[in-house]
Order: sequence, then structure tokens, then C-alpha cells
Amino acid sequence: MKIRAYQSQDLDLVVALWNACALTRPWNNPQLDIDRKLTMQPEWFLVGEVNDELMASAMFGYEGHRGWVNYLAVSPAHQRHGYARQLMAHGEALLLEVGCPKLNLQVRHTNTQALAFYERLGYGTDEVLSLGKRLITDQ
Repeated sequence: MKIRAYQSQDLDLVVALWNACALTRPWNNPQLDIDRKLTMQPEWFLVGEVNDELMASAMFGYEGHRGWVNYLAVSPAHQRHGYARQLMAHGEALLLEVGCPKLNLQVRHTNTQALAFYERLGYGTDEVLSLGKRLITDQ
């Protein structure tokens, strides 16, 4: 898999990927999420390609205290080949290069496949609750 930074012409393919992986939700406009990411560390919005086909994505970020990953996705046709593991390793390396001490992520508690994947990579459940407050409504 070739890993590269997202480019504007990837928009429709990335949104289709996220839809195919059931990552989108009605209250999150994927195009707005992409636009927002492009204002902060856009080079850490990664896509993966196999045979010139965009088939994976991940958004990494670091705010000085913790690193984060969002929208890790691999198209269903390319799952179980180690591509998600490659993207995570690439993102972890980016974060280590800037001195990031810890990477956090959120997984819906019903997504047992993703939870098992992250556990295999060495991620564990933190004894915290994730809280959120919407500041801008996307609809």
C-alpha cells in the first residue's frame, strides 16, 4: 500500500470509503470534517492506495498533549490484509517524531471488530468517559 497525504481530488472517494465502512453519521457532515482537518495538520490526513485505487484513510492529529486518530478506514474489499495496521504504524511514527507521548482514539462500544483490532495493536481501554458538546451543527 502506498500511503500519501490527502489531496482535494480525493474528496468523493474518501466520503464513499467512509460510507462503505459505516463511519459517517447524520450529525457529522463528512465534507465539513475534511474541510476542518485541512486547516490543522493537513499533511497528517492520510490515504492509502493499492494499484492506484484509494482504499484507506486515517486522520491523525496532535494538540501538544495527546495524539488522536479519526476516520481510520479500509474498504471492505481490502480488509484483513494488514492495511489498517500499516496506516496506524505510519501515524504512530509521525506522532513519535514530534514527541507525542500517547495516542487516543474513540470507538463506538458496539463496534466489536474495531475494538478487537485496536486491542491486537496494543491499545487498551482507558478508565475515562468520553464527553462531547457540539459547538457547530453541521445540518
